[in-house]
Amino acid sequence: MTTVAFNPKTLAPAWNAFQSALPVRLAAIHSQAEYDRAVEFMNQLLDVVGDDEEHELADMLELLGQLVEDYENSHHTLPEAEPGQVLRFLMDQHGLKQADLTTELGAQSVVSEVLNGRRQINVRQAKALAERFGVSAAVFI
Repeated sequence: MTTVAFNPKTLAPAWNAFQSALPVRLAAIHSQAEYDRAVEFMNQLLDVVGDDEEHELADMLELLGQLVEDYENSHHTLPEAEPGQVLRFLMDQHGLKQADLTTELGAQSVVSEVLNGRRQINVRQAKALAERFGVSAAVFI
């Protein structure tokens, strides 16, 4: 394995300039306020990147998603569940029927397929559901 040498005197100012250009710091999340800002920025990146793994900002989205996930795992412990199960739970909690989610998911048949695990939730749908229920889009992906 080859070690890549770097010069901290040039790297530190570049890192600081990069961080200053972002609406959030790319660092461990320590508070609910930082988490809220990170999720908001992550959703904005999702709008731009979508499902395009080759997009020039895809790595940033992945890194930010990992930071959000790390915070959620340590502060918002949820049992492991499939996206459809999470959606069913949230629907029950909010007294919703399948027809109530057609704006976020599409036709009622699509809602049914998601709830029964026959269809995955795409990025647009996850973002819309996250906004509706006030949760991270990551719970639906």
